Amino acid sequence: MFQSIIQDAKDNFRTGTMITQLIMINVVIFIVLVLLKVFTYNFTMSKDSWIYTQIVQEWLSTSGYWKELIVKPWTLFTSMFLHKGVWHLAWNMIVLYWFGRILGDLLGDRRVLPLYILGGLVGAVIFTLSYSLIYGVNDAHALGASAAVSAIVLGAAVTSPDYTIQLIFLGMVKIKWIALAIIVIDLLGTTGGNSGGAFAHLGGAFIGYMYVSQLRSGRDIGAWINTIVDWVQALFSPPERPKAKMTVASRNTDRRKSTKPSRSQETQADVDRILDKIKQKGYDSLSDEEKEVLYRASKDS
Repeated sequence: MFQSIIQDAKDNFRTGTMITQLIMINVVIFIVLVLLKVFTYNFTMSKDSWIYTQIVQEWLSTSGYWKELIVKPWTLFTSMFLHKGVWHLAWNMIVLYWFGRILGDLLGDRRVLPLYILGGLVGAVIFTLSYSLIYGVNDAHALGASAAVSAIVLGAAVTSPDYTIQLIFLGMVKIKWIALAIIVIDLLGTTGGNSGGAFAHLGGAFIGYMYVSQLRSGRDIGAWINTIVDWVQALFSPPERPKAKMTVASRNTDRRKSTKPSRSQETQADVDRILDKIKQKGYDSLSDEEKEVLYRASKDS
C-alpha cells in the first residue's frame, strides 16, 4: 500500500503543475518535521525537544537578529517551506492553490516558482530588518510560506484584478478585493504581537506587484531562478540522443507558401480570446475545451 502511495505521489509530482509541486514539497517537509518531533519527544520525553528546536529554529527558520542571518543566510530560503502547525500549513496551501492556479493560467506555469521564491526571500529579509532595526528584538524567528503566498496573491490580482472566484457565504468575488483585504489585515498586524510577520507579508505582496509590473515592461526579474532550476535539472537528466535528420522532397518546388496562419499564431489568438473572457466573466465561465487550451499554453510558456 505504502509503495503504491509513494508511486502515485511521484507521478503527480512529475506530471503536475508548479503549484502542485510546491504544495507537495511543503506538505512532505511538514510531515518529516512532525515525525522528527514525535520521535524526539518519545526519545527524550520532552515536548520542546532539543533536537527539533535546533533544527527548526536554529538552522532552518529566519532569525530576527541580523548578525545571525549573516552567519546562516540559507534560512532565507528554507524558512518559506516550514510551518508551525496543521492550520498554518492548510491555510497557506489553500490560498496558494487558489491564486497560484490563476497566476499560472494567466502568466504561464514557469512564472509561479520565481514569484514564490522572490516573495519568500524578500519577506524573510524584511522580517529580520523590522525586528533588528525597529523593534530591537534578537530572539524572534520566522517560518512559513505566508510572504511567498502573498506575492502570488498580489501577482494574480495585479495581472487580472476583475477575475472572480466563488467564496463560501460571499458568492462571486473579484480577486482585487481579496488582495486588498489581505493587505489591510497585514497593515493592522504591524501593530500586534507578530508585527515582524506582518511586515514580511507586506514585503511579499510588494514583490508580487513589482514582479507583474516589471513583466509588463518587458523585464523578468525572476528569470535567474528558472535559469538555476533548469541548470540543476540538466545535471540529473540523461543526455538526449541525437535525432536522425529526415529530408522530404517536395513534389512541387514552385508551390507558393501557404498564407494560412501557423499553429502557434492560432493558439495565441485563442489564448488572447480566452483571457479576455476570463477578465469579463471569470475563470469558471470557461468551457472544458477552453481550459485545456489555456493549460497547454501555460505549460509551453
